[in-house]
Amino acid sequence: MANFISIFRIFVAFLAIYLLFWKTTLGYGLALLLTAIAFALDGLDGYIARKFNESSDLGSVLDIMGDRIVEASYWIVFAVLGWINILFPLICITRAFVTDSLRSVALSQGYTAFGAKSMQSSKWGQLICSSKITRISYAVAKVAAFILLIAANTPGIEIFEHYETVNTVAQVFAWIAIIFCVVRGIPVVLESGKLFENAKNGKA
Repeated sequence: MANFISIFRIFVAFLAIYLLFWKTTLGYGLALLLTAIAFALDGLDGYIARKFNESSDLGSVLDIMGDRIVEASYWIVFAVLGWINILFPLICITRAFVTDSLRSVALSQGYTAFGAKSMQSSKWGQLICSSKITRISYAVAKVAAFILLIAANTPGIEIFEHYETVNTVAQVFAWIAIIFCVVRGIPVVLESGKLFENAKNGKA
């Protein structure tokens, strides 16, 4: 069930993104709702995996894969629509390729991104990359940025007096989210040397 949710939320996000091209108030309202659901499902899959003891290496991979697809898709579409700078999707995608390439090496040696078998061995690496507080903070920044960007660009919102403030706040959260994205990838890069040492020495 947890793995199904990880995959299902990708399609929820795709539907939300599709609705953004309707350019209607209704479409944007539905897109906003579906975006909130997609991010809620991100937390639900982990809860179910822990609740029903469904945690697995496959589940960890599917969870990260879903995160990457959903996050990159939103940044790309927001840039295409002209709501954010093109640097946002470029940074997100570059970071994803770098960290996930290193994590694939880690997975081949029995490590996972998070949890008891995390590839992050240092305390600071665990704090920045895999601690609950940083993961939640990053998720909150992303969902706030995505929802507010949609709200700020909803057709008809310009009739409200302070609609420009919504866009300003959305941009602030977007920068916070992309900074989190980069910072949380740093420990993965800096601690990856041991993986290649293990491979060189023939260690699992």
